[in-house]
Amino acid sequence: MLQPSVIAIDGPAGAGKSTLGALLASHLGYLYFDTGVMYRALALVALQARLDLHDEAEMARLAYEVQIEVVAPTSDDGRQYTVLVNGEDVTWAIRSPEVERNVSLVARYPQVRREMVHQQQQIGRRGNTVMVGRDIGTIVMPNADLKIFLEASLEERARRRAVEHNDDLDQTLMAQIQQNLARRDQLDDHVLKPADDAVILQTDGLSPDDELAWILDYLARHHNG
Repeated sequence: MLQPSVIAIDGPAGAGKSTLGALLASHLGYLYFDTGVMYRALALVALQARLDLHDEAEMARLAYEVQIEVVAPTSDDGRQYTVLVNGEDVTWAIRSPEVERNVSLVARYPQVRREMVHQQQQIGRRGNTVMVGRDIGTIVMPNADLKIFLEASLEERARRRAVEHNDDLDQTLMAQIQQNLARRDQLDDHVLKPADDAVILQTDGLSPDDELAWILDYLARHHNG
């Protein structure tokens, strides 16, 4: 079997999708595409325009009007990709705490998801892409050549999030992070399921390099050529 043109990586918040996706894309020379950035971009635009994020019709209208593009990095500032909204670089702006707090709300609306999926599919169909999200293998790219679903315990995901932000691993902080992740799980529950033909990778106790090695071994065994 030939090297997969599109690799889908799904899983809950904090499971390590972004880290693994970026490593795998870099190794293969593929575009790394975290589809969640499109919802972040939409949330950013809505917040900047002071729109009501609880108004589904308004959010759907915005989703159809805004053109969001994800391309290879255009600046050597540590970014893994460049996110453009109507041609404007918002790669770092979408990482603000305010966007983080509101992105799941915006992403829940069916009409919004429909339009975002359409735009994501356009990018994915170009090929040579590692796509990361929560519903890539089931909804966005159901015909992806390789589908990977990452699993990790809530405790492990909270620990990783704390380490990401260089926070001390005290019990109060960990409890707060776990609570936030559990809330995200609840909000994302409608899309959080592996595709029937997905490869399940339990990541508790594995480093990103361990996960990459596992995937590369899988590729060598099942996607030679």
